[in-house]
Amino acid sequence: MNKTVYFIFLFIGLVLLQGFIFNNILFLDFINPYLYIAFIFLYPLRKERFLFLILSFLLGLSIDFFSDSGGIHAFATLTIGYFRLFFVKVFFKKYATDYGFFNLHKESFGKVFNYVVTLTIIHHFILFSFANFSFQNIGHVFLNTICATVFTVILYFLAIFIFTKKQ
Repeated sequence: MNKTVYFIFLFIGLVLLQGFIFNNILFLDFINPYLYIAFIFLYPLRKERFLFLILSFLLGLSIDFFSDSGGIHAFATLTIGYFRLFFVKVFFKKYATDYGFFNLHKESFGKVFNYVVTLTIIHHFILFSFANFSFQNIGHVFLNTICATVFTVILYFLAIFIFTKKQ
């Protein structure tokens, strides 16, 4: 399948899954998985980041429409979309010349795990910080961030394990 078509279907599929299924899951009455950020992890690296940042913003904005959350998903996804290249350099030691050859599925599990967990924690912390927007609830923000991160990361790696071809 053409890469562009694949990422269009991935974008639409993740938005619909998040909007209709994952937003309605509340594990232990407060843990909600946010699997839609997998699009940001899987989108190919390019030197030109403008299109990717627009797509990150539209991804978050689409989830905001489903969640009626006023733009916090858009801000959180745009933030991790912006910092993604920094963490690729930190965890994978890849630079602009390596972007065309970079494939997340071909990297070691430890590096991918650190990359996914770091971006997920940043996303969730921003999301829950703006959702609560009070220092009185900082414990609640940290608890939601950690629990939702664990749930999201487990679902992400489970989905990757199920839906990727064995090589």
